[in-house]
Amino acid sequence: MSMTKVANSYIGRPMERVEDLRMVRGRGTYVADVNRPNQLYAVVLRSSVAHGIIRSIDVSAALALDGVHRVLTANDFGAEVPVIPLRLQPLPQLEPFHQPVVASGKVRYVGEPVAVVIADSAAIAEDALERIVVDIDPLPAIANRQQAEAMDSVLFEQHQSNVAITWTAFRGDADDAFKTADYVRRDRFKIQRHAAMFMEPRGFVADWDAAAGKLTVWGAAKTAWYNRRVLAAALGLALEAVDLIEVDVGGGFGSRGEFYPEDYLIPAAAKIVGRPVKWLEDRREHMMSANHARDIECDVEFAMSKEGRFIGLRGQIWADIGAYVRTNGSVGPRNVAQYMSGPYAIEHIDLKSSMLTTNKTPSGTYRGPGRFETDFIRERMIDLAARDLNIDRVELRRRNLVADAQMPYPLASITPYDSSTELDSGDYHAVFDRCLKEFAWADKKHLSGKLIDGYYHGLAVGSFIEGGAAGPKEEVRLVLEIGGGLTAYLGSSSVGQGLETIMAQIAADATEIAYDKITVHHGSTTDVKDGYGAYHSRSTVMGGSAILLAAEKLKLLIRQTAAARFGCSPEQVTIDGETVRHEAKHLSFADLVETPLEVEAEFLNKKYTWAYGTQAAHVAVDPGTGHVKVLDYMSVEDVGRMINPLTLHGQAIGSIVQGLGGAFLEHLVYDDEGQLLTGSFADYLMPTASDFPNIRSITLELKPCPNNPLGAKGAGEGGLIPVGGIMANAVADALSHLDVQPMELPLSPPRIWQMVQDAEGRIRAKP
Repeated sequence: MSMTKVANSYIGRPMERVEDLRMVRGRGTYVADVNRPNQLYAVVLRSSVAHGIIRSIDVSAALALDGVHRVLTANDFGAEVPVIPLRLQPLPQLEPFHQPVVASGKVRYVGEPVAVVIADSAAIAEDALERIVVDIDPLPAIANRQQAEAMDSVLFEQHQSNVAITWTAFRGDADDAFKTADYVRRDRFKIQRHAAMFMEPRGFVADWDAAAGKLTVWGAAKTAWYNRRVLAAALGLALEAVDLIEVDVGGGFGSRGEFYPEDYLIPAAAKIVGRPVKWLEDRREHMMSANHARDIECDVEFAMSKEGRFIGLRGQIWADIGAYVRTNGSVGPRNVAQYMSGPYAIEHIDLKSSMLTTNKTPSGTYRGPGRFETDFIRERMIDLAARDLNIDRVELRRRNLVADAQMPYPLASITPYDSSTELDSGDYHAVFDRCLKEFAWADKKHLSGKLIDGYYHGLAVGSFIEGGAAGPKEEVRLVLEIGGGLTAYLGSSSVGQGLETIMAQIAADATEIAYDKITVHHGSTTDVKDGYGAYHSRSTVMGGSAILLAAEKLKLLIRQTAAARFGCSPEQVTIDGETVRHEAKHLSFADLVETPLEVEAEFLNKKYTWAYGTQAAHVAVDPGTGHVKVLDYMSVEDVGRMINPLTLHGQAIGSIVQGLGGAFLEHLVYDDEGQLLTGSFADYLMPTASDFPNIRSITLELKPCPNNPLGAKGAGEGGLIPVGGIMANAVADALSHLDVQPMELPLSPPRIWQMVQDAEGRIRAKP
């Protein structure tokens, strides 16, 4: 199904991003740059209590402050406060856990919106917050799994449990497989809570035109069309009365662009006060209110034959999802269970994943949701098993990788939201061996456990799969403009991944119009009738494939238009680059187009793409401080077909750095009362360019995807997925003489130092 090569051949070229010039010159337009005439400002009062009953909210003193126009609480939003529905995996049994857009009767996490102040300036609104008196009767806070299970307090009394739902991933007969297995190992693992810290915090500008009955909201990202439907329904407006506009977005990583309380509160406020309203999130607000992620514990068993063949996985996973299930909160907990087998052939699986409600900020997706966590668990188990069975860890992985001949290979199914998927194509062994060769594993393996200049050295290798291109569809509108330029309007959204560049490359090849004559618009509900946006590494595959379909429609329309001018049938018209011809007659597109020629197309596909790869790392660990130096990091991934190697390389490197941040640094810490202790970058550590300077990435085109006409596979998340497991295995390898076995992330220097101290204490205590 690969696309025929045409004259332009922009696909496959390492084109520099067209977006970057306006960004580096300071000419980007972010939501903070959007202002409307007669604009007011909103500031959100957030609960300082993790769990409690709201007895009263006194806003009189705030309203008395000069410049304050309104203070909105739950009573101002109708008899029933709207709730945030689930965008992905909506299930009736999860409806009791949907979040109200503003606290009504009860607060369930620190940071939950309680009131919204509308004032002449953000400063005045901030001052007004101090004057609002909120009377909350505290309830016991649930801040960890043990408290959730003990049920001294229940977040949702009608449910009578802090377990919202339990997912089950299943394949084969796990219980029978474990009975006959030669080797079984059981271990516990934990992955800390951390989140997407995108550069630009969230924000909205909402403008209600009462005369026209039209609401326009700037600041949309990721899923504008879905959010438009939710917002219109919540406000009781027709869909056509609401438009969401995407301006430049400073990163998203799965978190930005989901429907949050503010997605309703700011437009609703604009409608209530009858003037434009602007809200911008500060970093502390972001840390306490935007979706968190990860926060997984598990008790897992791994079964193998004595020859080192993987047989089965089973166990229990607990996902701390915070106070509510909102938009996509099920994705991470589901993925941990369904994708734990990864790129390996494991025929028998029984994994349960329980979503626990706690008095923390709700969770959602963050780059590689559930996959970063599950790869840490699986790859640790493989290294532990290799040690127990005295089988080389490289050979153990190689003999269990899914073979090319086994494709398409089914992964575990999952319920109660029934979902099945299969690995589409791939030569996993070839990529595995290429990574080892590029990394020079054979030359470095003697370094395992060696003490050099005060540092113990360790190596690790791990393989991964990366699902992408979630359906069901994507839409595009192509317009051949007067003058011969082409404008592409996309349902795909841009969150910093170079969408304008990539889509222009695809459109240039599909239409044979010069790349520099193509303009790309994206992500706004004014662009196309329907769109699905940017998540699950889908934009290139789904949006790009829609462009191919639209290009064929456009060519037909061009031939029809030319035929009317030439006095012939469309079949007699040929298109040669940007020229139409019939016998001796010819016209350039610029001369042909008297009014814009416009077509729309949808690409429909429900099959995921599955990129895959292997990574290897060399680290050095200081046993005296716990500091880890990443000396070399090698990634090799097959993406089926590359559209732009340059942007893809940037995605891979950036993704690995995010994974290293999650493995070593980032941690959202709560105390036992549900108070967030890491509310700024003074406490929440982020990786910088100097932390991990030597990262290498190679991208291959071995096995094109058979499920889309581009042959491409989504590849925006893969770099991050295996990093936690690889780093834990590398640290364990470095400290193998002490038998240090990291079973919990992050691998912070204090934690590694404590593991070393504990190990040395055990050695000294031996008789």
